[in-house]
Amino acid sequence: MAESAAKALALLRDGSHFQWYVIPLLLLVMYVYANEVERRNWSLVLAGLALWLMDWFNEIWNGLVFHFTGFAPVWGTPGNGSSLVILIGLNIEICFMFALMGIVMCKLLPPDKNMKILGIPNRLLFAIVNSILAVGIECLLHWVGALTWEYPWWNLGAPWLIWLIGYMPFFLVSFWVFDMKTVKSKIITVGTIAAVDGLALIIFMGILNWI
Repeated sequence: MAESAAKALALLRDGSHFQWYVIPLLLLVMYVYANEVERRNWSLVLAGLALWLMDWFNEIWNGLVFHFTGFAPVWGTPGNGSSLVILIGLNIEICFMFALMGIVMCKLLPPDKNMKILGIPNRLLFAIVNSILAVGIECLLHWVGALTWEYPWWNLGAPWLIWLIGYMPFFLVSFWVFDMKTVKSKIITVGTIAAVDGLALIIFMGILNWI
C-alpha cells in the first residue's frame, strides 16, 4: 500500500478531526442554493446539483480502484487538515466546493447556448477552459501535499487524463442539464445520477464496506 493511501485510510470518516468551520461552510452552501430557490431558478439549482453528483460518481469509482488494487486510489486526500475525510479521495471541504462550483460556472455562461466563441460552441469552450483551470488548481494542491497521485498515468506528466476524466464530464453534464428545455427533464436527469450514486454508496460503503 502506498504511504499516501495509508495516511488517507487512517483518516477515513474519523470524526475526531472535526472543526467548527464546517458549519458556516455548510450554511454558505445552503444560502447559495436557497437564494436560487427563492428566485425559482431551477435550471441553476439542478445544474449545480448535477455537477456535485458527478463528482460523487468519480469519488466512488476512485475508492473502488483503491479497494481492488490495494495500492492507492487514483487521487487521495491524506492531509490531516481536513475536518472529515468522507471517501479516500473526498473530504468535506472538497464536497462543499463542488456543491458550489456548478452554480458559479453556470452563472458565467452566455445566455445564448448556440453562440460560438472563436468558432467553438460556447458550452464546450467553457467546459474545456474550466477543466484546464481546475487541473491547474489540482496541480497546486498536489504540490502542497493536500492531494496525492500515485499512478504514472494520472500525474503531472499526464495531466490530460485528469482534464478529460476528472473534470470535463462534470462541466458538460452540468451545462447540459442547465440548457434542457423542461424542468421535468432536468429533474429526471439529476434524479438518475443521484439514484446511481446513492445505490453505489449503499452497496459499496454501507453494505460491503469497500470504500
